[in-house]
Amino acid sequence: MDFNVRKLATDAGIFFSRAVQFTEEKLGQAEKTELDAHFENLLSRADCTKNWTEKIYRQTEVVLQPNPGARIEEFLYEKLDRKVPPRPTNGEILGQFMLEAAKEFGSGTPYGSTLIKVGDCQRRLGGAEREFLQTSSISFLIPLRNFLEGDWRTISRERKLLENRRLDLDACKARVKKAKAAETKAAAEHELRVAQTEFDRQAEVTRLLLEGISSTHVNHLRCLCEFVEAQAMYYSQCHKYMLELQRELGRCPDSLDVNCHPASSPTDPSAFLPLNSPSPLETDALQIEEVQPPASGTRKAKVLYDYDAADSSELSLRADELITVYTVPGMDSDWLIGERGNQKGKVPVTYLELLS
Repeated sequence: MDFNVRKLATDAGIFFSRAVQFTEEKLGQAEKTELDAHFENLLSRADCTKNWTEKIYRQTEVVLQPNPGARIEEFLYEKLDRKVPPRPTNGEILGQFMLEAAKEFGSGTPYGSTLIKVGDCQRRLGGAEREFLQTSSISFLIPLRNFLEGDWRTISRERKLLENRRLDLDACKARVKKAKAAETKAAAEHELRVAQTEFDRQAEVTRLLLEGISSTHVNHLRCLCEFVEAQAMYYSQCHKYMLELQRELGRCPDSLDVNCHPASSPTDPSAFLPLNSPSPLETDALQIEEVQPPASGTRKAKVLYDYDAADSSELSLRADELITVYTVPGMDSDWLIGERGNQKGKVPVTYLELLS
């Protein structure tokens, strides 16, 4: 008990001495040991790294999970050291709703069959998003968080200890200047030498940690490149799925090859053309004005929904009107040639009800 009291009194005395020294420095009444320029640059670089890493980490969390409630839930599970339960992505939920709606409306109807196609695509998009989120978390978010919660805390602790050693050193310097008697001055100089040794040792430890920030930058650079690769792969997959969906719905030229933009080349500009932009292969497309009705005859069809032609090769439709339709060899099965008076063009099958 007596030992603890003495230790408490000693700690209180040291704390009071440091507080006095710090206050006098702020008031300009005491000298302050300055760190060398290189050390100051290391400190500034470390602070800059911490601040921007924290901002990038927080904003990346928002980008990957915009729902703050879900982020809080994941944080609590992590603190409790429990596995986060699987949560479907918004795309997967939307896809499931569409598939369930298709069952209600009937998969044989134009609307129902289209819901099935779009719903399946949404589920695949949701799956790609899930994979992207998992990859980004492992390769980018976790390393940034490890730095903030590990390396940076160690650096902060050692910097605080260095600041205490500096205050002790400056307090010893002040006592040496104030000492008058030879015996008092000798004791103060001894304390000064001890304080200087401890300060130099702590400064070297802190310097080594601060110089390790360069390695941190190299590691974060690698993680950033992996994040970009995961993001590029994700968008490339989404682009491919949407092209496939367009082709299934009959909104893309039959000659468009959805495999012409491999995921291994996400930076190819041609892989991200606007969905309605002309295809490089359109020169080989069917010339509508040269198409003639087949010898086997034509059929009448009732238009179910309004349809606006995407280009000059298509025919715009209005709901409930009757048109003449037929097919030609080599034409996509999702399309027919439609005629209304002197007008002629491609029309999507899903917008028609074929009459016998």
